[in-house]
Amino acid sequence: MIRVEQVSKTYGSVAVLRQLCLTIPPGGKTAILGRSGSGKTTLLRLIAGLDRLDGGEIYLGDRQVSCPQHYLPPHQRGIGFVFQSPALWPHLTVQQNIAFGLAHLSKTEQQERIEPLLARLAIAPLIDRYPHQLSGGEAKRVAFARTLAPRPPFLLLDEPLSNLDQGLKEELLTYLQDYLDFTQACTLYVTHDLAEAQFLTSDIQLLRDGQLVPHSNP
Repeated sequence: MIRVEQVSKTYGSVAVLRQLCLTIPPGGKTAILGRSGSGKTTLLRLIAGLDRLDGGEIYLGDRQVSCPQHYLPPHQRGIGFVFQSPALWPHLTVQQNIAFGLAHLSKTEQQERIEPLLARLAIAPLIDRYPHQLSGGEAKRVAFARTLAPRPPFLLLDEPLSNLDQGLKEELLTYLQDYLDFTQACTLYVTHDLAEAQFLTSDIQLLRDGQLVPHSNP
């Protein structure tokens, strides 16, 4: 479960989030729509622990991970984060990037995680390449594989399919849906594309004026 209670965040004199509340049940999927600058990425960064909130509380499962007096570092939150840009480690090969979060597993277990991702995302021929040798679509596939390989219990996606052609969008969305059906990861998907949101879930929220409202009643 992801639970956000009365969360506020202000940058300078601009209140980006205003006592925002959100609950995603275990295994649930929620999509958030909103204009650029509405605070969608800010919300994800607060949940991930990349930024600190000004007020309210955030829970992952039964753990309180953020409040004004308490802050759990990102690497202790069990979160997978697919950013808008691939954000791959430039000095690591494709295989090394995907294996980055699997150091706790044996080499055999790592390969058991990595090989199905290489096959399903059609990136097996790229394993020895470095990020600068990849196209934009290839880098996005690798970013998905790196985030999903550890099978995080909580998954955050920040407009992960932006600037991709329609065919690749549909392919990655279909794979993501299959992956979530298998792992039951609690998922928050941020997008500006209603069709993407509708493909993934019926729980669609609109972020406006620092708060969430159901998309069916904007």
